[in-house]
Amino acid sequence: MSTVLLARQLLTPLERIEDAALVMDSGIIAAVGKREAVTIPSQARVVDFGDSILTPGLIDMHVHGGAGHDVMEGCEESLAAIERLMVRHGVTSYCPTTVTAPLEQTLKSLDDLARAAERADREVGTDPIRAQPLGIHLEGPFLSHARRGVHSGIDLQPVSAEAFNQMWDAAGGHIRVLTIAPELEGALALIADASRRGVCVSVGHSNATLEQGIAGIEAGVRHATHTFNAMRRFDHRDPGLLGAILTDRRLTADIIADGVHVAPIIVDLFVRCKGVDGAVLITDGISATGMPDGIYRLGSFEVQVRDNRCMSHGKLAGSVLTLDRAVRNMMSFAKVSFQDSIRMATQNPARVLGIEHRKGLLQPGADADVAVFSSAGEVLHTVVGGTLN
Repeated sequence: MSTVLLARQLLTPLERIEDAALVMDSGIIAAVGKREAVTIPSQARVVDFGDSILTPGLIDMHVHGGAGHDVMEGCEESLAAIERLMVRHGVTSYCPTTVTAPLEQTLKSLDDLARAAERADREVGTDPIRAQPLGIHLEGPFLSHARRGVHSGIDLQPVSAEAFNQMWDAAGGHIRVLTIAPELEGALALIADASRRGVCVSVGHSNATLEQGIAGIEAGVRHATHTFNAMRRFDHRDPGLLGAILTDRRLTADIIADGVHVAPIIVDLFVRCKGVDGAVLITDGISATGMPDGIYRLGSFEVQVRDNRCMSHGKLAGSVLTLDRAVRNMMSFAKVSFQDSIRMATQNPARVLGIEHRKGLLQPGADADVAVFSSAGEVLHTVVGGTLN
């Protein structure tokens, strides 16, 4: 049976439709438009959200955990808790993100996450609904020791095609994003190889110079991971990797807009440089997301969380940001519209991940993943695969 959602406004997000109707059938969007122009099927279930705004479901391409759990735990109960928390914040799909760990532990986590992704493909539309994994974000182990942040220096590895192939096989080919430092020996060859496999290669945790950053882009890098954080500092005579990220239109880039990782005025600068079409919002959320202050885990190590800061050995260790909060923060920090902020959390990450034909847009033929916002930008409901929470 078809379901019809009615609302005061709908953001595709490229277009704004007033007095909108959206028709869903078998987990797919069948029609979108003004209410008087959309044919409502007979026997359809009609849900009127009144003075609300429909947007595509949010997409978080960098998240380590939430609700007290880490994605590298890999078990069904942990992922279910994380995914239900994300749904409450409008997120309908995400990339579970690893943190550098001993290789055997990483391989085990990749195997668990791959099986979860395959299981999710068969279970879209279940109740209670859960955000759906899109593929794994492999953050490490090919990172700079100088810019590793809280990633374990002991477990960082030299760039190795053999090690990457082991991880690729353990993940069953479900690696969607690879964060790598392009200056490392052998990195350019691995960047080219991963790109040929359809992986979005992202620069991050890097001490690269401007020239090394450009070489990475020429080899196949398409994106940048949590811009400004864990990177060589920008200098007007030595711009480093940031010089390439902020000016090269071949790169999209993401940012943690929590007011902790990056000052609000720098978020504004970021959007001015990358433009609305090149900026992506992420959370880098850890197990403490949605939980009270205390001691939590990121991978295998402890993180102290207090007043929205996640710290380990004096360094920031992820965040407790939610993606709907990032959308609101972007509006405040960079003075962009709600529509443009939504684009940075929907269409843009979908395009980066190569799934823009089915995610990140409200259009016929796309997956029926929808977030319902109040006029104040608060998430009221979420729809995953046509099922409403």
